[in-house]
Amino acid sequence: MQTRVVNAHTDGPGVRTRSRSSSRIERAYTFASLASYAFKDRLLIRAADLVFFFLLKLIGRTVKFEIEGWENWEAAARHDRIPIYTCWHNRVFLSTYFWQRRAIVVMTSRSFDGEYIARFIQRFGYGAARGSSTRGATGAVVEMVRLMRAGCPAGFTIDGPKGPRYVAKMGAVLLAKKTGNPVLPFTIAAERFWEAHKSWDHFQIPKPFTRARVLIAPAIDVPADADEMLLNAKRDELQAALDGLDRRGRQKESR
Repeated sequence: MQTRVVNAHTDGPGVRTRSRSSSRIERAYTFASLASYAFKDRLLIRAADLVFFFLLKLIGRTVKFEIEGWENWEAAARHDRIPIYTCWHNRVFLSTYFWQRRAIVVMTSRSFDGEYIARFIQRFGYGAARGSSTRGATGAVVEMVRLMRAGCPAGFTIDGPKGPRYVAKMGAVLLAKKTGNPVLPFTIAAERFWEAHKSWDHFQIPKPFTRARVLIAPAIDVPADADEMLLNAKRDELQAALDGLDRRGRQKESR
């Protein structure tokens, strides 16, 4: 197992670049129009976007990251494959910072909250898959399939958007089946953090200058001809991988 300590904003793993020639890819990485929102809502969306962007950037720059399992990322990215990054919803704060500038596409809703979230993650180099206004989440999944086939990696908070907490859903496994790309489970365990106990996921915000451990499990492949039984088995494998990463993170925190 390889372990190293880095400061992510200056010494993190290399960034992959890609062409954005198609209109679909351009749309994913470009702010959506706010014309359909009332003037007050447009101001609030822009304000929330900037507040979250600067908060995440300021705290993230102080965090020291220790990476375990980087060889698993390297294996998942070989032979022109593209990882499907997968973690729990309450770890998304540091995950957004650590994996920035990799053109990872994530699913966002067509709503007030979804719009400001899409904007501040786009500032970190992410893409947003919204789908159509009539097809909702299904349309967003279809859009993620298209974007992955065009060369964009994808990311899932696998127990989101509303839980149950720490229960893996099927989205990443289905995306792997349809695109031939591997699911890459990971977690980030901060030594010191604030926890929102009233939120469904107990959302974690790291405290400035903490250390954080990025734990990456071996990738999970899903055959294109996987039936329902095998898909369920792969979801269980993903659940077990994330549970195992969490146990390792807690063990290190208690030392």
